[in-house]
Amino acid sequence: MTDEFPPAHGSVPVPRRGGVSRLVGHAPAWVGIVVGLALIVLGVFIVSRPLTSLWVLAIYIGISAIASGVMDLIAPRDVPRRANIVLAVLWIIGGGVILFWLGRNLDLLPELIAGLLVLGGLGAAIGVFRGRVSERVLAGASGLAQVVFGLLALLWPDVTLLVVAIAFGLRTVVLGAVLTWRASRRIRGRSPRPGETSGNRRGLVWAAAGRYALAAVLLGLAGGSWWVSTWLADGAPVVDAFYDAPDGPPSAPGTLLREGAYSGRTPVGGEVRRILYSTTDTFGSRALASGLVISPADMPPGPRPVIIWNHGTTGVARGCAPSLADASATRWAIPAIDRALAAGWVVVATDYTGQGAPGTFPYLIGESEARSAIDAVRAAEDADGMWLSPEVVVWGHSQGGHAALWVSAVAPNYAPELSVLGTVAISPAADPLALAEELARTQDSAMLSVLISWVLVPYADTYPDVTISDYVAPGGRSIVREMTQRCPTEPGVVVSVLAALGVSADRPLYDADLTAGALGERLAQNAAIGPWTAPVLLAWGGQDEVIPTSLYERFVGERCAGGQALQVRVYDVLDHTGPMLPGSPFLSTLMRWTEARFDGVPVTAAANDCRA
Repeated sequence: MTDEFPPAHGSVPVPRRGGVSRLVGHAPAWVGIVVGLALIVLGVFIVSRPLTSLWVLAIYIGISAIASGVMDLIAPRDVPRRANIVLAVLWIIGGGVILFWLGRNLDLLPELIAGLLVLGGLGAAIGVFRGRVSERVLAGASGLAQVVFGLLALLWPDVTLLVVAIAFGLRTVVLGAVLTWRASRRIRGRSPRPGETSGNRRGLVWAAAGRYALAAVLLGLAGGSWWVSTWLADGAPVVDAFYDAPDGPPSAPGTLLREGAYSGRTPVGGEVRRILYSTTDTFGSRALASGLVISPADMPPGPRPVIIWNHGTTGVARGCAPSLADASATRWAIPAIDRALAAGWVVVATDYTGQGAPGTFPYLIGESEARSAIDAVRAAEDADGMWLSPEVVVWGHSQGGHAALWVSAVAPNYAPELSVLGTVAISPAADPLALAEELARTQDSAMLSVLISWVLVPYADTYPDVTISDYVAPGGRSIVREMTQRCPTEPGVVVSVLAALGVSADRPLYDADLTAGALGERLAQNAAIGPWTAPVLLAWGGQDEVIPTSLYERFVGERCAGGQALQVRVYDVLDHTGPMLPGSPFLSTLMRWTEARFDGVPVTAAANDCRA
């Protein structure tokens, strides 16, 4: 399937063509036209339908690879024989693997085809040993470009399918066009006889110039793509050695394993340190987690009241940990953090398991979120200079609002030594199943595909009955898993979005009802439904673009109907993050409400909005 290289002066070697080109070259001209047109149609189909055409792509490339290898073995060549044999054998092996073994695991197809791209590039580069200078330059550039694009496809697995489909699809279109053109020339009797040149000297000059130009384009594309790849990779967060698991057996939950400096911005009047500690997951297995301890710079005497802060969605990869980010301890990330420190409170902010520290990130998995947050307080108490009160108030936003509600429900049994005085849930994703149903019904976007992967993959990694293949189209599992390896703040997330856009143009990446089956049951299991013995304050914006306000209203109605006391604040002009950001009218309410909890002021029956 590689380009034909015309013979050098004074010799008539066998042209360097792929298997299809060589076989068709010996057939009648009308066969060449039929095959050429069929290849053009096939190539367009592969480019425009990467998932739908996956089996077709596999069969076509497998057969073509084997045919190219066989033809390389049996045809006389003007290149070093040993290199020819090695490449031919590799082509045959690669094609055989695709045809006979890969049917059991279609998701590995993009990576294997990317490997064939590298192999094809090496084969094309052999052309530097023969032909005119322009032909050698083009052969080298073509080979290098194919190797680069093959390596890039392997470095970015979620776009491998698209890269491979486009590369092989366009190559197939070009091959079809070349075969059709050659066959039409034969029909018109214009095919050159062996040993003759086609065209005059001016034509040869233009042909050489075209080869040089094409070589320059290929090298420019390869170099530019590699630079973009490097730039995207450099923008990813780096998880340093602080988060590595310590040697030795697992420690008891809440054990401080390590504390260290935080390199990000420090809030006014505060000090920030990182902690690594032990915790447990949903099933009680030992796990690691990390987080931040944010304390007043001038610590007042006596034990300090504690705010347990639960952060919102930052992605699900290890590098997405807030303790790795620059602004996670500022008032833009934690509401009223400056006021909390001025009041003498200590803020303990968990990353949860799987962010920073190795493990599975419990995205909207309530029990694990809660245990990570609770054990962070236990660990923070052993940090240098800390003296913490057992009295805590729990805050959280979005995913963290879900976690905060779970902390208050789990703490009485999991950590009876702590006294949870109240819970503030800001724009909480309180009911994951209801949210999934609403988003699936009303939205269809590339970013939604990424968000779904952030839910599906952690659930599949946590619960043995949730299987990714039950919900993802064949060939899409590697795309979905790779989406979970990027954070929304890093440049590489654009690759995930582009992959989702490219695939969704063909067919849905998720080809099953995400709210049905085991996943639906587990999502329902993780709804934050209480009961809560301490006061609960809910707040959200009326212009929330992430969670429909109808879901908040439904959640409040169901909890009130179940006898739960709630206090509710709704801010009509604010969006999803608005209530927690500087300048929000809710911040004064947040501080007064929290101060009242620490001061032991009871919530009166008149303040219960369920009775309004």
